[in-house]
Amino acid sequence: MKNKQLIYAVDDEKSIRDLYDCALESSGFLVKCFENAEALFEAIETEKPDMCLLDIMLDGMDGYEILFKLRAEKETANIPVILISAKGEEISKVKGLNLGADDYIEKPFGIMELVARINANLRRVVTATSSKTEYKDIHINDAAHEISVAGRVVELTLKEYELLKELVASAENVITREDLLNSVWGPNYGETRTLDMHIASLRKAISDSEAQINTIRGVGYLLK
Repeated sequence: MKNKQLIYAVDDEKSIRDLYDCALESSGFLVKCFENAEALFEAIETEKPDMCLLDIMLDGMDGYEILFKLRAEKETANIPVILISAKGEEISKVKGLNLGADDYIEKPFGIMELVARINANLRRVVTATSSKTEYKDIHINDAAHEISVAGRVVELTLKEYELLKELVASAENVITREDLLNSVWGPNYGETRTLDMHIASLRKAISDSEAQINTIRGVGYLLK
């Protein structure tokens, strides 16, 4: 029986793969490293990991494409993913998070930071298999990873799903922007425009609902 959490890491640099093997194994994880997407998906067919670390700049299918494929398949849609890249531009970070990445780390990175980010994201994984949450005509079924609004199933990205869960769980109470960012994107994320974009998308997705997302200026958001 597996008693350690399994991390799959994809990087085309052997030195980085060796670093993952050494640092993460010594931190109590099981680690399997791959040079490309093909090897990763072959391994996933045999055993699903608890988390994936994906380099963005890969030969063949890059990290963004791998992430998109993971999120598109029901069996892998909920696997936490951290993108790791030497590309530190804001647009690269936002692109990855909008595709459903749980976190983004720039190279070069510190091992302690990497391990802390992995642990933080694993703690946020929803482990309940049968919980249902609802408010007015919004119904969230975690077992099916499905949200319906006014009797209609709506398609949401992973981050939109998590964000709406936070709003429903605290319905009729104001949630600060900082609390939403910390809960959905992780501590010290800091990029508030990403939150604004996701709130705008959610408003469109639940436009048929009796509930609506209100902006509380200078504070945060309220589902009422």
